Amino acid sequence: MLKSIGFYKVKIAIFISGNGSNLKNLINHSLKKNSRFKITLIISNNPKAKGLNFARKFKIKKKIINYSNVKYTEKRILIELKKNKIKLICLAGFMKILSKNFIRIFKGKIINIHPSLLPKYKGLNTHQRAIDNKEKYSGCTVHYVNSKLDSGRIILQKKVKILKNDTSKSLSKRVLKHEHVLYPKALKKILSNL
Repeated sequence: MLKSIGFYKVKIAIFISGNGSNLKNLINHSLKKNSRFKITLIISNNPKAKGLNFARKFKIKKKIINYSNVKYTEKRILIELKKNKIKLICLAGFMKILSKNFIRIFKGKIINIHPSLLPKYKGLNTHQRAIDNKEKYSGCTVHYVNSKLDSGRIILQKKVKILKNDTSKSLSKRVLKHEHVLYPKALKKILSNL
C-alpha cells in the first residue's frame, strides 16, 4: 500500500480536452501542504485546450497526443505514464473514450468526474437531458473508469437542486462549483487505499 508520508506524494496524470477548470482546481489542491498527490503530467488530445495554459503556468510536463490512430496513440500515452511513474489517472473533461485494453492495463487506477448523478444520464448533454425530463436534481459523480461508458464503481456523488428557471448553462455552472469540491475529496478518499 502506498502511503503519502513525509515527502512522498502519489504521482498523478490529468487528461483534458478543454478549459481545464477541474485541472486548475486539482493543481491548487496538490500544492497544499497536506496534499497526498502531485500532478506530474498533463495529457490532452486537443492542442488548443485552454487547460494547457495551466501546464505552462505551474511548470507541469504536458503532452499533446494526436488521436488519429488510437492503438498507436495509447501506446505512446502508456510509455509516458511509465516514464513519469504515474500511479493514477484523473480524467477531467477528456473527450476521448479509452480503449478496453488501455483500461485493463490501468485497471482500478483511472477515475473520472461526470456531470450527472450516475447511473442516470451517461454520456453528453447531461444537464439539458435532466431538465427536459423534469428531474428535481442533477449533480456530479466521481467514479472509476471501466470498459463501459460512465458505468464504473461510484466513489462520491453530490446532488444539486434543479431550479425552476434553470437552463443547461446555469445548471452546468452551479454543478461545476460542486465538481471542484467533490473531485479533490474523492482523490483523498481513494489515495488512502491506493
